[in-house]
Amino acid sequence: MSAIREGNSSTAGIAGVIRRRPLVSFFVLALGLSWVAWTPWILSRDGLGVWDYAFPRIFGTSQFTGMLFGAYVGPLGAAFIVTALTGGRAGLRVWVSRLLRWRVAPRWYAVALLAVPIAVLVLGTIASGGQVQAPSLVALALYVPALLLQMLTTGLAEEPGWRDFALPPLQERFGPLGAAAILGPLWGIWHLPLFLTEWGSWPDLTWLNVVEFVAFSALFNVVIMWLFNRSGQSLPIVMLFHVSLNNTVTVFWAEMFPTVGADQLQHVLLIGATVAAAITIALTRGRLGLPRTTPLVGRPAPEAAKIAA
Repeated sequence: MSAIREGNSSTAGIAGVIRRRPLVSFFVLALGLSWVAWTPWILSRDGLGVWDYAFPRIFGTSQFTGMLFGAYVGPLGAAFIVTALTGGRAGLRVWVSRLLRWRVAPRWYAVALLAVPIAVLVLGTIASGGQVQAPSLVALALYVPALLLQMLTTGLAEEPGWRDFALPPLQERFGPLGAAAILGPLWGIWHLPLFLTEWGSWPDLTWLNVVEFVAFSALFNVVIMWLFNRSGQSLPIVMLFHVSLNNTVTVFWAEMFPTVGADQLQHVLLIGATVAAAITIALTRGRLGLPRTTPLVGRPAPEAAKIAA
């Protein structure tokens, strides 16, 4: 009986910490759960090679079998746990409602589907000095199926946590720019262990690659925040916008810009994100699309409202 009481006390203690510090708990769980789940992949032959085994390959990569579970259990799993403990069923309903918010103005679908691919292709044309090759018919045929796959993997694993769960209370407490300064870097840092795997081209990487990626994440997040706020906090729109970048680079970049290597690609994306973030901040005067009726930094709300707002 004593052991049972101690176990219940421990559980209650953890739940109590999560209820008192929901945002901190989310970030700790999001990073911790993913990093623990990725450890076998990192130590395998697909990473550091400490353990003599390799993960099964699907479509020529071990990322589906080695990375995907950790991606789901981190941001998505952490958001579910913290929302359930702090907001209960009401909080979960509000959290899920943004994920199902498909009915938005058509212009936001146009922005989500076209803005990033056009920007990436323009940047690639500039970086290659105009040496552009037409994509193959195979690449063109793969674009939409690959986009849908990215929605179910990258988009679904990440956005319900980073933007759906964490962004609204961060903006409420710290304002848009404060929220961007916290969320963007943490989003980038979450990826750090992946640089020790084939995802990060290990062992062919430098510290500059890592720093540039985190900086890019922080700046790209500024634009994602603007779209999240302006689209009425629609997760499908944000997911499409996010994965459009991944998909365009994966499907088209190597074929269309063969003279621009992976290292230069990271430079190009960082420059593009810097320009886009600067323009977004300037044109919105730092509000990043937050409605004028919303105070830049509001008074603290009850915990359930903080998480579900």
